[in-house]
Amino acid sequence: MIAFQSSLPADYETIVTKAGGRVLRAIPELGGLEAESDRQDFLSNLSGNSVIRAANREMVYKLDEDIAAADGQPVTDIPQDAETYWPYQWDIQRITNNGASYKLETGGTTNADGTVTHKAVVGVINTGIDAGHPDLKANFLGGMNFVPAGVDASEKGDPYDIKDREGHGTHVAGSIAANGKVKGVGPGLGIRSYRVFAAEGGAPTSWIAAAIVQASKDKVDVINMSIGGYDGISRYSYEGLKYSDVADMILWKRALQYAVSSNVTVVAAAGNEELNLNDSGAVVDYMNQTYGYLGLNFKSAVKEVPGTLPGVINVSSSNKNKWSTEKIAFYSNYGSTIDVAAPGGDNGPDYDASRNLDERDFHYRTLSTWPTYLEPYFTSNLTSYALLHGTSMAAPKVAGIAGVIKAAHPEYTPAQVQSLIKQSAKDLGKTGQDPLFGSGEASIYNALSR
Repeated sequence: MIAFQSSLPADYETIVTKAGGRVLRAIPELGGLEAESDRQDFLSNLSGNSVIRAANREMVYKLDEDIAAADGQPVTDIPQDAETYWPYQWDIQRITNNGASYKLETGGTTNADGTVTHKAVVGVINTGIDAGHPDLKANFLGGMNFVPAGVDASEKGDPYDIKDREGHGTHVAGSIAANGKVKGVGPGLGIRSYRVFAAEGGAPTSWIAAAIVQASKDKVDVINMSIGGYDGISRYSYEGLKYSDVADMILWKRALQYAVSSNVTVVAAAGNEELNLNDSGAVVDYMNQTYGYLGLNFKSAVKEVPGTLPGVINVSSSNKNKWSTEKIAFYSNYGSTIDVAAPGGDNGPDYDASRNLDERDFHYRTLSTWPTYLEPYFTSNLTSYALLHGTSMAAPKVAGIAGVIKAAHPEYTPAQVQSLIKQSAKDLGKTGQDPLFGSGEASIYNALSR
C-alpha cells in the first residue's frame, strides 16, 4: 500500500516500476495505490521519494463471523413451508416496534405495477449478494466486484461478478432490506452490493477503499461494513524486518472522509473478539496471540478498523429478548468508541454462563436471507435462510435505520443521521452513554416517532 502526499503524481507508475514493483490498483480519488513486488528492497527503494507519504505491507481485513462447529442443537422447529418467518425475527420486531415503523416509513414505495421506487439506497461492502433471492430481488440495484482475477479458480476479474460465494453478504443485505418471508429494517430500501471477499480469505485495504469510493460515486445514502481488522500507526516485525501500517490508515481515513463528504453515512461492526477497545495492551496481546504463528510481532497501539475511525457509526451487539439488559452479546467488542448497539444475537444465557458449546441455543441468533444456491447453514433446517450472530448482524440493523431516516429526511447530513440514531436509542445498561451499548440500542421506530 502506497499513500502519496496528496494526489497521485502523473508518473506514479514509473515511480513504482523504478523501485522494483508494479501497480495493481490505483485509487486516484484517495491519492493511493496497491502495488506488488518480489524484491525485499522494494519498500526501502520507495522511502526516499518526497511525493510518498507512507508505504507498507498491505493489511488484510476479515469477516466478523462464527466458526461453523457442529455443537449445539440445530433449530428444527421453523417450518420450511411457512408463508412468513416474521414470528422468528425477534431482532427486527424489536427495533421496528413489532413492525409499527413500517407504517411510518419503509424506505420506498411500491408502484401499481409491483415495482419499487427506492427513496434511499444502502451499499453493502461484503461478500456479494444472491441478487435473485426472492426476498431481495425487488430491492437489488446492482453493484461492483473488487476481487481480482486469480484469487481462486472462480475469480475471473469480472467487475460485475457480485455473486455471493460465502453467504455473509446476503445475510447482511436481508437484515437491511429484505421484503418477503423475512423483513429487513427498511423493506423498501434499495440495496447495492460491493464485493470485496472471495469464497475464502480476507480483503486488503485497497479493495475496500476502492469499494467505498465507488459506492460514494454511485450516490448511495449509507454504507454498511460488517467487516473489520486491527490497524493504526502500529509497528510490527515480520521475518526479522520492521514494518508499520501507516499507509493503510491514511487510505482508510481518506476513504471515509471521501464518503462523508459525499453525504454518505457509514456504519461498521465493532468486532467479535470480546475486547475492550480502550485497552491498547489487550488489543496488542490479541494480535500477537492470533497472528504470532505467521511470524508477526506487534509492538504498539492498534485500533479496530473501520469501526473506531472518525465518521463511522460503530455498532456493538445486543442480545435476544433482553435476557440481560446489563450485558451485550458475549463476543462483542466494547469501549468508549461504541456509538450504539443493535440486536446481533448470541447463543443464549446458558451458553453465556458456561461457554459450553453443547449448550448453544441457536434460537437466540438472527434470521435472515441466505443464498439459494449454497448449502443450508448448520444452525437450522432451513434453506435460503440462516441463523447467524455477530456484530456483523448488528451493524446492518443500524445501516437500515440510517437508510430509512434518509428516506424520511433526505436533507439530513451524515452527522444529523448519526445524531438522530443516538438520541432515539433505547438506553440499556448503565444510564446514559456507556462502553457496552454506547447511547443505547438503536430503534427505527423511536427515530421516526421523534
